[in-house]
Amino acid sequence: MRIWKYVSGMTIAAGLLMATAAKAPAQIGIDIGVQPDCPYGYYEAPPYQCAPDGYYGPEWYNGGIFIGAGPWFHGGDHFYGHVDHHFDYRKGYRGGFPARGEQRSDHRAEFHGQAMHDSHGHEAPHGHPR
Repeated sequence: MRIWKYVSGMTIAAGLLMATAAKAPAQIGIDIGVQPDCPYGYYEAPPYQCAPDGYYGPEWYNGGIFIGAGPWFHGGDHFYGHVDHHFDYRKGYRGGFPARGEQRSDHRAEFHGQAMHDSHGHEAPHGHPR
């Protein structure tokens, strides 16, 4: 009888440990690789495909070089830059996209952005100066 009490106690303890372990949050390690080589920058959300000319405003560039978006952002902590939603595939854009590694001749001089995003695609808070 004593053995059965011991075995049943161990079974209950093992069941509780397994039930707790199943509910534990998973540790996810994602290697996102190297920064995309895109002539006009890349979208700030996965799959980080190359963004077309006109999506990003001039403040996203430093000396003609894209400062980044998403995990490769190289700007300030509280950076918000203008974007033009007309060129956002997540908002219906179906036009052409540059190829990775394609070279650009010059950057668009006129820009008509109607939103401000941080480097991860979040809209600027209400009341943020534009």
